[in-house]
Amino acid sequence: MKENVLSMLDQSTKLYGERIALGKRNKYGWKELTYKGLGLLTKQFARYLISDLQMQKGDKLAILSESMPEIGACLFASVISGMITVPLDNKLTIYELESILSSCQPTVFAFSQANYEKALELKKRIPSIKHLILMDEPIYNIDIPSLYTLPSETECKWRHRSLRDTALIIYTSGTTGAPKGVQTTFGNMTTQVIELDRIMPEILPKESVNLLSILPMNHLFELTVGFSTFLSRGSSIFYPRSLKPKDILADMREKHIDFMIVVPAFLKLLKMTIEADIKSLPEDEQLLFERSYAAAEYITDYEIRRQLFRSILAKFGGDFYGFIAGGAPLDPTVGEFFERIGIKIFQGYGLSETSPVISMDRGEERKLTSVGPVLDSYDAKIDPETGELMVKGPSVMKGYYNNPEKTAEVLEPDGWLHTGDIGEFDADGRLYITGRIKNMIVLSGGKKVFPEEVEAVLETNSNFAEVCVFGATRTSGAKDGTEEIMTVIVPTQEVLDKYSDSDALQNFIVKEVKALSVQLAPYKRPVNIVVRKEPLPRTSTRKVKRSVVKEETLACS
Repeated sequence: MKENVLSMLDQSTKLYGERIALGKRNKYGWKELTYKGLGLLTKQFARYLISDLQMQKGDKLAILSESMPEIGACLFASVISGMITVPLDNKLTIYELESILSSCQPTVFAFSQANYEKALELKKRIPSIKHLILMDEPIYNIDIPSLYTLPSETECKWRHRSLRDTALIIYTSGTTGAPKGVQTTFGNMTTQVIELDRIMPEILPKESVNLLSILPMNHLFELTVGFSTFLSRGSSIFYPRSLKPKDILADMREKHIDFMIVVPAFLKLLKMTIEADIKSLPEDEQLLFERSYAAAEYITDYEIRRQLFRSILAKFGGDFYGFIAGGAPLDPTVGEFFERIGIKIFQGYGLSETSPVISMDRGEERKLTSVGPVLDSYDAKIDPETGELMVKGPSVMKGYYNNPEKTAEVLEPDGWLHTGDIGEFDADGRLYITGRIKNMIVLSGGKKVFPEEVEAVLETNSNFAEVCVFGATRTSGAKDGTEEIMTVIVPTQEVLDKYSDSDALQNFIVKEVKALSVQLAPYKRPVNIVVRKEPLPRTSTRKVKRSVVKEETLACS
């Protein structure tokens, strides 16, 4: 394995030169970079940073862009030139970006055409930004250098990077107070890629694959797994034209995609799309699917399952093998759907603070309710008093950038990291995540309830498009100041069309929630049930913004 994960470029260029490394679908077709082409673009930019801009070791390069091949060149050039990379969330507002950039003080700001206006405004607001660089094709009549207008010279001396040096600063929030920037070192990243490369034979039947990437590149799950690990194995990574399931499926067919790394919300949306297609079929074909789906429960051979559902798999291009899912809990019924039709699901778990993967379920004995065994490089333990999972190992972050107080809250002096997640291990060493400490609802009698376990039951209802559970504090009566369980339900469009009267809709949803709640202990059942017609607010990685939902719901009640 490479000495340093992000300096793998030379070796990859030699091994895989003319193979496609990165490709992006645009309105003109596919724009692709071979490994050799990626290497040349990287070295041109690195030489420009070192020789023309005189960047020093430790200076920061911020990147604001939608996913595109040029991000790879920016990341590698940043490494060669000794800089620290700060990938930014492409969906953040100027206000949020200003907060983050004021924290990390970058010198160079790389951006895509779509972010041109934001880049100009941020340069005015952030004095540390001295140089702007356009990542994609040059904009006519604009005097800003582009990656594609740089001098063609590639000779420059690579700056040595220690495994202890910070490679990336990943910001997890920029909206309230001081934003937290996770410092990920080269040692963190190298450990992750070595570990993930080692377990890949238990996940994929071949070394290099065609991967479709839909997660934002400012997220460590994508940077570590979907980018670094798969590039190190000679894979070809493609970025789709949009995130609409129909567009994604079209790109999968065209590029013969084998594999994807996703968040569970995408799998749920894809399942709904497939089910809608099935409902549009003639009755006899719908019946055939139902019978095949029921029979597949007892078929362990994936090739037989794939033959049963070959017409569905053809929508994926016929070559598609499976998903790694992470970033949020996976609904087991969604995982079961894909497994039954012959598509494997490998569930992972981790945090930005752990670079990010802590565990990964793999092999043939996977359990859809588990996130699998912890990677070998970690020590892990469950706090006996709180039930919190704690981990220690070479993938644990250096700390939050310029924020020792926040670092001390989660990272013990002896290296143990508080994950904030409630976990437990089974007899075989598989990890199960059952909730977040900060989401915990404490009831008047002292009982503790985790919203995730209530959501897991309610989400099984096919009439519910989205579910969010949280604790609402009472402000009157004998239980003043204590919490009650509140749930917000977003019905499916079919239900909204059927119940145009608000009272009828409310009564139907309440009845459905109460029917499902009998599966829960009485104290875990929702007391307040709110119907919401708009989609729940989510992060760029499709996690529900629970605090925002709570704030909006209580403001309206």
